[in-house]
Amino acid sequence: MKVILLKDVKGSGKAGDTINVADGYARNYLVAKGLAVEANAKNIAELNSKKASQQHKLDLEKADNISLKEKLEGKTVEIKAAAGANGKFFGAVTSANVSDAIAKQYGVNIEKKKINMTDIKSYGDFTAEIKLSQGVSFKMTVKTIGDQKAEG
Repeated sequence: MKVILLKDVKGSGKAGDTINVADGYARNYLVAKGLAVEANAKNIAELNSKKASQQHKLDLEKADNISLKEKLEGKTVEIKAAAGANGKFFGAVTSANVSDAIAKQYGVNIEKKKINMTDIKSYGDFTAEIKLSQGVSFKMTVKTIGDQKAEG
C-alpha cells in the first residue's frame, strides 16, 4: 500500500515522503497512529501544495536575507566599551552587544546566535561573520572605541 508519511517514522522515512509498505503495517500502525495517510489523488495534491508553499516561504526568506546582506556587508558597527589603564575591557564585547549595536545603528535585528565571532576584550577593529539561514552569510567589522563616560 502506498502512504504519505505525516511524521518522521524511524526505519521508514521522513514526513512528506511517499512510501510503499505492507497493507497491515499501513492500516494497523501508520494510519491508526496518525503517522501516515493513504496516498490517493487528493492527499498527493495536498502534499504537493504544502511542498510548494514551503518552498515559496524559503524563497522569500532567502530573498530577505540577500537584501539584508547587501545592506550590511562590509559595513562597520561601532561599540563603546570601558577599559582599565592597560587597555583591557572590564568585561567583553559579545555577539549580543554586536546584535544590539547593529539594531541601533542600522535598524536591523539580527539574532545573537547568528553572529559568529570571538569575544572582544580590547580596543580595535575585529571581524564578525553573520550567518543567516538559506546559506547566506557575510562579514562585518566591529570597531570598539572608548566610552568617555565610563572611563572618567
